Order: sequence, then structure tokens, then C-alpha cells
Amino acid sequence: MSVVLVTGGAGYIGSHTCKVLALAGHTPISYDNLVCGHLRAVRWGPLEVGDISDRLRLDEVLAQYRPEVAIHFAASSLVGESVQNPGKYYRNNVLGSLNLLEALRDHGIDKLVFSSTCATYGMPVYTPIDEQHPQQPINPYGASKLMIERMLQDFDVAHGLRSISLRYFNAAGADPEGEIGEAHDPETHLIPLALQVALSQREHLQVYGVDYPTADGSCIRDYIHVTDLARAHLQALGLLLEGGQSDAFNLGNGQGFSVLEVIEQVRRITGHSIPFETVDRRVGDSPILTAQTEKARQVLGWQPQFSDLGLIIQHAWGWQKKMEPDCYE
Repeated sequence: MSVVLVTGGAGYIGSHTCKVLALAGHTPISYDNLVCGHLRAVRWGPLEVGDISDRLRLDEVLAQYRPEVAIHFAASSLVGESVQNPGKYYRNNVLGSLNLLEALRDHGIDKLVFSSTCATYGMPVYTPIDEQHPQQPINPYGASKLMIERMLQDFDVAHGLRSISLRYFNAAGADPEGEIGEAHDPETHLIPLALQVALSQREHLQVYGVDYPTADGSCIRDYIHVTDLARAHLQALGLLLEGGQSDAFNLGNGQGFSVLEVIEQVRRITGHSIPFETVDRRVGDSPILTAQTEKARQVLGWQPQFSDLGLIIQHAWGWQKKMEPDCYE
């Protein structure tokens, strides 16, 4: 089994992936600056505090542990913030990733799994979106991730660094055993926001537009359980270890649920009213974003185990109740 460097291993998806890696016999080394990550989320393998922009610190950690492969989560990831502060996203995501790739190259590490996003596609030309869909991001966050995908292609040609880019749709849910879960500040994801309303931690939700060309007028999104995402990283890592070539895969459930459908499911599962107010559409929101995931199923042998929206919300609800008060801090 392998020693795996996991940048952003104290974060939401990173910590779930570390658990899956450890259960499979790998040793995850979490490398995280703890700006957004949580110390107590690192429970499977050591934590090394550092920033991907810090080359000297990266060199120390890589020399100490000598990982065979890396999984790269560390990034700024708020779409709205990226529009308001694009420099932060190009500095943290693009320049930080370049620093990481050069460090991996210099330490002889030639395999990497990259946490990408469906935001690289931009406004969909068609749905469900497959991997051949044009990549035309409409915000700096998506643009920064697409730049990293391009860097990975170039590092493969120049240096033999093989990589797999995993383009997530909407990550949701929490560890089924309740050991770790979602804890963002600020929180921007629909399901935890709705659960916070159920716990009276906020008064109401805001629904951004109910005049879209969908059955109930609200946006439709593809929600993928965080543990299923973590499992996909394990399977992508396995493909690289077996000699697989660089590639990219969508990760989603392949089905969509509207904002109002999610709210109704939260009401049913929690037994609480979830009041909401309708506000104007957000610029750049697509009516429908759903994934075509056949390639991941065929090549990685991956398919979601927790595809039921109600189950995703139940796992998130169990964690959200445990988070009162915040059990990470």
C-alpha cells in the first residue's frame, strides 16, 4: 500500500478521502494550512501544517514521508468570492498548484489525483454534461481550476506526471458513521443551510429565483454524497498506481433535484418547517446542471453507493445535529 500526500486533507472532501484511504490500507499525510480545514478532522494519518505556496515546507514534508502519489484538494472554492477577489483565486489555486507540481516533479513523484469541478464547463450547452462538453468557465474559480487541468496536461508531456482530474458536481452529505462532516465558514451549500434553519441557527433560506424553465421554477442540481466522492479518489489513485494514463472524469449522481425538492426533503426528514424567501436570480446560475458519469463507471469502476437524496440529507442531518456546538473547534 502507498503513502499518499493529501493537500487540503483537513477539509470537507479531503478528510473523507483520508478515511477511505486509510480503510483501504494506504497512509494519508494531510498537508493543510488550517485556514478552512479543521484540526480535529484529521483522524487517519498525520497532519503536517503548511501552505502549498510554501516550497520549503513542501520540500520538508516530501523528503520526510516520500509519498508515492498525491491527491490535491487545497484551494479557495467560493464562486462569489472569486468574482469579487479574483487575485486570491489565481494566487492560491493556480500559483499554489504550480508550486506543488514543481515540488512533486523535483521529488520524483509522478502520480496525482486532482480535485477539479464542473465549474470548468461554464454555462451548459447541453445536459447531462459529459467530459467532452466545452470547458468555458464563467467565473475565476472555474477558470483557475481549468488552468490547473491545463498545467497537469503540460506536466505530463514535459515531465511524465500522470494525473486524473475529477470534476465534481454538488458535494453533499456527511460520513455515514458520523465521524466527520461539512463545516464551512461561511456556509454556502443548500443542504447544510436548510438544516441550520431546521436547528433555528438561521431564520430562513433564500431561494435564488423560481422562474427558471424547470418543473417548479427553481434550479436543478446534481448532488453527490461526499463518501462517494472519496471512493472515486481511491479508485483514481488505484488506476494511476496500475499504470493508467492521465484522464478526466465527471463525478455526480447523474440525476438532478430542484432547490424546492431539496427543501421539501429536509422538511420531511427533520420534521421542521423550512421557511424561505424568494430573491432575484444570481448572475451565471444555470437552470439545470447534471452529470453524465458513464465514463467514471466504465473506466474507474465507480458508481455512487448513496445516490438517494433522502439518505444524503439524513447523513448530513445527523452530522449537523452533532455540530451544535461545533464539535470541530
